[in-house]
Amino acid sequence: MRDADYRLGLLLVTASALAWSTAGLFTRIILVDIAAMLVWRGIFGALGILAISCVLQGRRAVRDFARMGVPGWTFAVISALGMVCFISSLRLTTVAHVSFIYATVPLVAAVLAWLVIGERPRRSALGASILSLFGVAIIVGLGIEGDMFGDLLAFGMTLSLAIMMVISRRYRDIPIMPAACVSAILSAMMALPFAGDLAVGLPDLGLLAAFGLVNSAIGLALFTLGARLVPAIETALIGALETPLAPIWVLIFFAEVPSGATLVGGGIVLVAVLGHIIHQNRKTG
Repeated sequence: MRDADYRLGLLLVTASALAWSTAGLFTRIILVDIAAMLVWRGIFGALGILAISCVLQGRRAVRDFARMGVPGWTFAVISALGMVCFISSLRLTTVAHVSFIYATVPLVAAVLAWLVIGERPRRSALGASILSLFGVAIIVGLGIEGDMFGDLLAFGMTLSLAIMMVISRRYRDIPIMPAACVSAILSAMMALPFAGDLAVGLPDLGLLAAFGLVNSAIGLALFTLGARLVPAIETALIGALETPLAPIWVLIFFAEVPSGATLVGGGIVLVAVLGHIIHQNRKTG
């Protein structure tokens, strides 16, 4: 791999982590109800993903929708449910709680893959899972600034993404961009019956468009392109930047300060997840 390609990959994956880390910030800035936010985010996200796919793939982008099949549609439905949980949790509990709970996804996926498809996890994964659960218990039990229902929704998002990871490992030919586009549409449809008023002012509409385009479409495109140019271990480690970045945004703009227990528990989760990723790479390298 050329150095120039490698550096470009690092830049793209880092930019994707930055884009994805803005979800909590957008949910604080945009002053519309959760359902309306999900509807508009889904619409703009789907349009953005479709436009980027057409630019990158041309006519093949449209043909890929026909290749989704049952695994692709299952992936999209679970992704939509996860997105509803994710956006709702960001409104109901703190961004720090959501971020640190969400960080356990690789470990939850490892255990789930063992139970569902018989992919036996290494001892490091089991050890990291136990350690991360201890960290999450501290966050939820002692992080007094959180909300229990919001934390449960964050668990719902985590479980959804873990299931999506297992599906993508079992069915490796799922076209991700079309599945993500369908997911965005489905999340909007799920929220539509609960949206009281979709009429929003131009400032909020602009922010909703930015939310859907930056956090969904552009973030996914940057990650997809960058992951092709960077080794998997580095992609995973850089992607983990999203976890500490998300609380930093709301700390800067909204002074949403995590409690000491949340920081301690979150630190334990990050150590467990990053340690697992690094150890896994050494075993497979």
